Amino acid sequence: MPNPILPLWEYIPDGEPRVFGDRVYLYGSHDRPAGQSFCDYKLKVWSAPLNDLNNWQCHGDSFRTRDGQRPADTPWTGNALFAPDVIEKDGKYYLYAYIVGAKGAIGVSDHPEGPFRLLSQYQYDENIQVGDNGIFNDAGVLVDEDGKVYVYYGFTESNMNELDGRDMCTVIPGSYRRPVIDDREEVPEEQRFFEASSPRKVGDTYYLIYSPRKGSRLAYVTAPSPTGPFTYRGYIIDNGVDYPAGNNHGSIACLNGQWYVFYHRMTNNTIMSRRACVERIEILPDGTIPPVEMTSLGFEEALNPYKITPADIACVLKGGCFVIERNIFDRSIARITSGCVMGYKYFDFGEDFTGDSMTLALDIGGMGTNCQVRIMLDDWENGKEIGVCEVGAASGVYKAKVKPLTGRHAIYFVCRHTVEGWMADYFTDKPLFELKNFVFMK
Repeated sequence: MPNPILPLWEYIPDGEPRVFGDRVYLYGSHDRPAGQSFCDYKLKVWSAPLNDLNNWQCHGDSFRTRDGQRPADTPWTGNALFAPDVIEKDGKYYLYAYIVGAKGAIGVSDHPEGPFRLLSQYQYDENIQVGDNGIFNDAGVLVDEDGKVYVYYGFTESNMNELDGRDMCTVIPGSYRRPVIDDREEVPEEQRFFEASSPRKVGDTYYLIYSPRKGSRLAYVTAPSPTGPFTYRGYIIDNGVDYPAGNNHGSIACLNGQWYVFYHRMTNNTIMSRRACVERIEILPDGTIPPVEMTSLGFEEALNPYKITPADIACVLKGGCFVIERNIFDRSIARITSGCVMGYKYFDFGEDFTGDSMTLALDIGGMGTNCQVRIMLDDWENGKEIGVCEVGAASGVYKAKVKPLTGRHAIYFVCRHTVEGWMADYFTDKPLFELKNFVFMK
């Protein structure tokens, strides 16, 4: 499955990947395509078998703060649900849900997909110190090998408490730590904690993945113990590089011996409608994770250029264009103006083509303007131009002859109007067309 990894109509941001048995489960918030605020009043669970990561299944609503597919689970609040995490202990699965402006909730289930029945709120008395006004924002949970349970949480401040592993909800006295991540003013903002705590243990090293105060990255710190001290090591991915930026929230998981980072991207010209994506990563012997670029690959080794590619899996969108969903069947890249760039990484064109040209077909939604699309190889600015497609005013399929290709390449579409003279400036910001799909043909 390319990026986004779930069906293109599904919006699951803030993803926490967890492997239970022979499946990987993705727990996250739930956005809406036309949403005007973050998240929803329900949580959904998706999973895929480890031997078929392109076969994701929706398990429906797992937890709710308002009645819907199932009754509400939180009698004390109907506020929106954000950023859950799920862990397993002693054969039970525990969900830790952040609720906006209200005390958090802990659910329990006999199954990793839920549904989760309410177990409790966090339990502590007035003499026990906790952070974040007891809301436990974006809680991430770690069950260590000795059975101890740690919850990391917070908004603009990083907090940690230990929970009693016998009931999974009682805060242990004296366990409070703050800051978990160094947040002194002299620390660069791209390192300072903002939100999105996600703990993992890799070998003997404890990782805490988080969203820093500046930028659209997933950063990480490491420590020799679950209580620290944690040291900043770098960032893993930035979802705002050559793409409409917004917040980022996710984590890492090892699937079939390969490490991945799960994160999300923005759509619909907002910072709300976010879709789940993954990239392959490497954890080096010294514990560092080299930053990775955003691609269109997801779990694929490469994209097949000879199959129809939905335009909205672009990993590069420059110049103000953006993915738009009109309904579950109709998605495209909109507001394409002169100078906009749409990029896809990476296609494998094979090694056996011997002809003197290929054909690229673009499925276009016309905007009443004639224009051109330059097809660039490997770099949108300094790469090789392999063809130009003349696009007309009407909706339809437009074709261009392109130079024959073999091997693995990124493809970029660079758009420009064709008006010259004194009227050229008028067309600078005029929408030229919408891109729906494309395909290469031998």
